[in-house]
Formats: sequence, structure tokens, C-alpha cells
Amino acid sequence: MNNLKAIKRDSISRGETNKLRAKGLIPAILYGGKDPNAKISIEKKSIENILNSDSFLSTVIELEIDGKKQKVLPRDIAYHVVSDEPIHIDFMRVVSGSKIVIEIPVKFKNQSESPGLKRGGVLNIVRRKVELNCPADQIPDDIEIDLAGTDIGTSIKISSVTLPSNVVPKITGRDFVIATVAAPSIVKEPEKPAEETAVEGAEGEAAASAEGAATGDKAAAGKEGEAAKKDDKGKDQSGDKKQAGGDKKSSTEKKPQEKK
Repeated sequence: MNNLKAIKRDSISRGETNKLRAKGLIPAILYGGKDPNAKISIEKKSIENILNSDSFLSTVIELEIDGKKQKVLPRDIAYHVVSDEPIHIDFMRVVSGSKIVIEIPVKFKNQSESPGLKRGGVLNIVRRKVELNCPADQIPDDIEIDLAGTDIGTSIKISSVTLPSNVVPKITGRDFVIATVAAPSIVKEPEKPAEETAVEGAEGEAAASAEGAATGDKAAAGKEGEAAKKDDKGKDQSGDKKQAGGDKKSSTEKKPQEKK
């Protein structure tokens, strides 16, 4: 269990709480149980290690105020919108015998002993936290799931998880899924033998050569066709010129004069 020391504070205004933050303190409030609410502050450096963990809001802390220790549970954290630094924490007193609904983080073990994961399967986590209804003084640190023996297609439901006594899921109407071992999303194509690769390479080169030859033939045929067209055009033009010359000559010939 984590132990923290808190200091009582009388600050109410925003300016006073800002001064506390400048000194490395986080303003907080303690509520719940029969005692009245108490305004306190916590040293930031003393809580940083557990503050950044996924299980902070489900971790029971032993809080010491003026020499008196009591169990508390963090219930909410406020962060600065720009710096993302914690600026306020709500703590709730843990009262023995009372029950609480709380989110507990899920942890997985023995991933190396999962046949499905060894064969390239993927652990698909549906719920990273599960809401549990449990006694306030018997809150589990986490929900541990053993992946040993799980194969591709395995579906891990809440019914397969062993929970502490007097601890039940908040959702009771259905057997919901926490995680699955799914098939790999990308299947690698097996490598081809070297002989097949060499044959395919030779066939590819032969095909390329044949294609190049065909292209050359087409080009040669195209040139010959163009040359033939030019010859025909030249002949046509020459014939036209001759014909034009003949027509011109016939038009210039003089007609014989008629006898009077």
C-alpha cells in the first residue's frame, strides 16, 4: 500500500491555491464517511510515481494527516489545459463494509506461452479496464488474465476470470468479452525456391527479347510503309505535273485558218 502525507489548508481563493501549486503542492479535498470534508494539499513529488500509472484511480492509499492515518481512494484528477499538470485531486475515505463501483485495470501474463501469439496472432484488447462492484476495503489492484495455452480464435470473457470473493462485475446481464487472440492481419507469402526464381528470370528475359524484336519489326515495317507512301505520292505528283503540262500544250496549239 502506498503511503502519503497531506497538509491541511485553509486556502479558498484561486490566488492562494496557485501559490500552493507554485511551491510544488497539489490542492486536494478529502470526503466521505462520517467525518466532514477536509481541504488538504499533497506534495507533487511524493505522488508522481503512482499518479501516472493506469491504476491510480483504483489504488487504495494510506493518507497521513496530522499524525492520523486513514485509507483513501483517489476518485478524480483535474489537469491544467495547457501544461497538463495535475492541479487538483479528490480523495474518498474508504469505509469498512461499504461497497463501491470502480474501474480496475486488466493485465495479461504469460504471453510467451500462448500458441496463438507464437504463430503470429494478435492480442486484441477489447476492455483495458473493467467496472467492478466490490467492498471498499477489498479493492483488487488489477484483473489478471493468463494467456498460457490460448490459440488463435480464443475469446476471453469475464466468466473465465477468477475474481476475489464479494467482487462482481457491474455488468451482470451478459458475458462480455475482455480480449481475443485474433489471426494476423498480414499473411506473408512463402519464398520461392531458387530454381523457380531462376527459371522465371530466364523466361522474363526471353519474353523481353521477343517483345523487343517484335517492336523492331513493327518499326521497320512502319518505315517501309512510310517510304512506299512517299514514292506513291511522288509518282502521283509527277503524273499530275505531266498531265498539267499536256493540258497546257494542247491549249496553246493554234487552230488552222479556214479557207476563204
